Amino acid sequence: MIIKRLGEVLITIFGVLTITFFIAKAAPGDPAELALGNGATPEAIKAFRQEKGLDRPIFVQYAYYLRDVVSFDLGKSLKSNSSVAKELFERLPATIELAIAAVIIASILGIVLGVFSAVKRNTLIDYFTTTVSLVGVSMPIFWLAIVLIIIFSIKLNLLPTGSRIDPLLFMEPITNFYVLDGFIYIFKEGTFEYLGSVISHLILPAITLATIPLSVIARVTRASMLEVLSSDYIETATSYGIRKRRVIFYYALKNALLPIVTIIGLEFGALLAGAILTETVFSWPGIGRWVYEAITARDYPIIQAGVLVIAVVFVSINFLVDILYIRINPRIRIG
Repeated sequence: MIIKRLGEVLITIFGVLTITFFIAKAAPGDPAELALGNGATPEAIKAFRQEKGLDRPIFVQYAYYLRDVVSFDLGKSLKSNSSVAKELFERLPATIELAIAAVIIASILGIVLGVFSAVKRNTLIDYFTTTVSLVGVSMPIFWLAIVLIIIFSIKLNLLPTGSRIDPLLFMEPITNFYVLDGFIYIFKEGTFEYLGSVISHLILPAITLATIPLSVIARVTRASMLEVLSSDYIETATSYGIRKRRVIFYYALKNALLPIVTIIGLEFGALLAGAILTETVFSWPGIGRWVYEAITARDYPIIQAGVLVIAVVFVSINFLVDILYIRINPRIRIG
């Protein structure tokens, strides 16, 4: 089964590569004109197209693209002429850091709300959780981001709105994971100033990005807990006089975790793709904003590299979740 799933992962990645390539090429506008500007001469545009291989037949370009991807060569940006791989590894930690923060917020709050909603079924707590879940799934991310900025940044002046750290603080990145770098600076310089600034900049975009997965996790947790709480062994444990808290959090939640763990893994992969709007609104220098800027500039190599990385991470997490599912529930292997 694992070999079969691995083959499906490779086929999916190949499909994403192909679709992304041809959609990017079919988009209106000339990348040479966008890169050189309106004042570029026809000769300069022609030379640029020849240099970047844009004058080749589309399937020849596709063949070269597949060759470069297999050899881990992501090419150079049409706009800046810098290495796409270098820019990718500079920006990827920012998106991963944001996604991890968002999935932690979503998992903790989603599980807590889901558990209490199931235990207090058909009460105000249950109705509140159900309403919050519905609103969270339906709410546009960009609208929520703007509302949070207006309330917490403009009106209350509590949190910053953009970037990853206060521009007045000079922190030389060590790992490019700024939270980790902030802890390193505590031991290096004995100050919490860097870590405090990093976390304050992370709060609003993380909450914004966590909204949809939080709602999904809460609903899945509630449904899973309701199913487990109606099981015979839970009723038996309760009849033996075991404390209700222990029954809920040790017996019920433990057995309800399988679908919850699965959905958390899937949502983490989806967060990378969903980070585009959040990063754009909050000027977060990650993969999402990078790809958005590349789309507006028709910078093919960056678009293809960004989508490729998001797809690889997404299907890889799905693959790991499937393996974890098999390990947790051996009956799946028998089936």
